[in-house]
Amino acid sequence: MFHRSFFRLSVFVAGFCLAGSSLAVSAQQDNSRHVRKMKVPPLAARIEITVVRDINGKPVENAAVVFHPMEGERDKGVMELKTNGEGKAIIDVLPIGDTVRLQIIARGFQTYGEDFKVDRPDIVLSIRLKRPGGQYSIYDNKEAPVEKPSGSTGQPPSQGESQPKAK
Repeated sequence: MFHRSFFRLSVFVAGFCLAGSSLAVSAQQDNSRHVRKMKVPPLAARIEITVVRDINGKPVENAAVVFHPMEGERDKGVMELKTNGEGKAIIDVLPIGDTVRLQIIARGFQTYGEDFKVDRPDIVLSIRLKRPGGQYSIYDNKEAPVEKPSGSTGQPPSQGESQPKAK
């Protein structure tokens, strides 16, 4: 008894699935009524950035190359790449005509930043990173000239002479 009802149920389910799949196939074939409006993407530029050391021209590996596409003064997002062993990073998704803020960050080097216009399909940039300079402090007064008292010759006073008194 159980086998008969199981057989009938399986035949019914198989027939239902067959009818459903035939409807799905006919729906896929009938696309004359529905036309998808597709917007053509803008032409993209291929930008190749080479990051090298300023001292010796050797490539800087694993430097962060950050692209900030700009819309007026607003940042539209961030795209970050890392340089390879040759110091190169390549991106090919930025539309021609956009303004991009380029930022390069590498450990042990000064951060580089510049805005540029993507105006041609192939752009090749070479960036030379410098080592960080000395820190500026208001407390360091090493270069201030030392005032000499008037009438002083710059020689220490001899035994018989006395130093002029400060007023």
